[in-house]
Amino acid sequence: MHLASLSLFNFKNYEEKKFTFSPQINCIVGKNGAGKTNLLDAIHYLCLTKSAFGNIDTQHIKHGEQFFMVQGQFYREQHQFLIDCNVQIGKGKIFRCNKKEYEKISQHVGEFPCVLMMPYDTDLIREGSEIRRRFFDNMISQMDLLYLQNLMQYNQLQKQRNATLQLFAQKNLLDKDLLESYNLPLLQLNQKIFKERQQFVNLFVPLLQMAYQQIANSSEVAKLAYETDLQATDFKTLFYSQLQKDLAAQRTTLGIHKDDYLFSLQDLSVAKFGSQGQQKSYVIALRLAQTALIAQQKKQQPLLLLDDIFDKLDDQRIAQLLAQLDNSNCGQVFLTDARPERTKKLLATMQREVKVMEL
Repeated sequence: MHLASLSLFNFKNYEEKKFTFSPQINCIVGKNGAGKTNLLDAIHYLCLTKSAFGNIDTQHIKHGEQFFMVQGQFYREQHQFLIDCNVQIGKGKIFRCNKKEYEKISQHVGEFPCVLMMPYDTDLIREGSEIRRRFFDNMISQMDLLYLQNLMQYNQLQKQRNATLQLFAQKNLLDKDLLESYNLPLLQLNQKIFKERQQFVNLFVPLLQMAYQQIANSSEVAKLAYETDLQATDFKTLFYSQLQKDLAAQRTTLGIHKDDYLFSLQDLSVAKFGSQGQQKSYVIALRLAQTALIAQQKKQQPLLLLDDIFDKLDDQRIAQLLAQLDNSNCGQVFLTDARPERTKKLLATMQREVKVMEL
C-alpha cells in the first residue's frame, strides 16, 4: 500500500496545494512554520479520520475560511482508492472512498493504516495513563474495527452514567433501576475490551522487545505490563460495591477507562529510572513494534510518518533507525526535517528510492 498523491484545500496553513510521492521514502524539508507537520497531519487525517493534534475538526480549517478538504490517492494490491475528507463549519465531517460516503466514519479506520512518530513521544512515558490508553486504543482500533466500536459504545455509556450520577447528586435522589440500565451493558463491554487488550499485549510485547534491542543495540529487556481493575477475581461484585463511592465522586470509579500500561527495562520503571537515551529508545521501539504488529495483522505495511525526529536522537539511534527504514520490508515513509543538508547527508547512502520535497 502507498499514498501516490495528496491535495489540500484550506487545511491549516495550506490554501491549495498538491503533492505527489514516492512509494518508498519521502523527505519533506523546510523552515519551521512552513507546514511540514501539517502535511503529515493531513496524511494522518486521511488514514485515521482525525488530526493527531486536537479533536475539534473545525480548528484545522484555514483562518478566515468555512471548510477544508483533504484528498488522497492510495494504491493497494494494484487497486486505486480515492479518499476525500470534507469538514465544513456548521455541517460536520464527510468521509468518502471512491466518491461513496461511509455510513459511519469509523468504518474507514484501519483501511489505510499509519504510524506517526513525533519528537515528543516520550510524553507516553512521562505523562499520565490517559495518553498511554489513547496510544494503545488508536493502535488496536486500526487492527480491529469491532474493538473501536466497543470502545466508542463504552465511552458513550460511561458518559451517560456519569451524567446520571451527577443528576442524582444535584437532586439528592437515587434511581437504581435507571442506573442498572447503564451497569449491565458497561459490565459486558468491560469484559470484552479487557480481553481484547490482554490479547493485544501478548502479541505486542515480543515485537517491542525485538525493536528495542535493534534500536538501543542493548541486551536490556524491554517490558510492558497491562494494569487493570478487571484483573479482580469477581469484577462484577467489586463494581457494584463501589456504588457509594461513585455517588460521592459523581463518576464511574472502576472500569477499563482507568487502565494503564507500565513500561520497564530490566524490571525497572522507564519513567523513574530510565535515562533520556533509554526513554528515547523505548518510545522508538514502541512505534516500530506498532508498525510491525499492524503489518502482521493487516497483511500490509502501514504508512510511517516521522516528524522532525532527528533533532531528538543521537547518531547511534539515527543510524539504527535509518537501517530499519532502508529495509525492503519497510513500507512507505514520510519524514520531515528543518535542516535540508543534514537530511540529504543522512539519506545519501539509502538503497531505497528517496524523494526530497522542499516547502
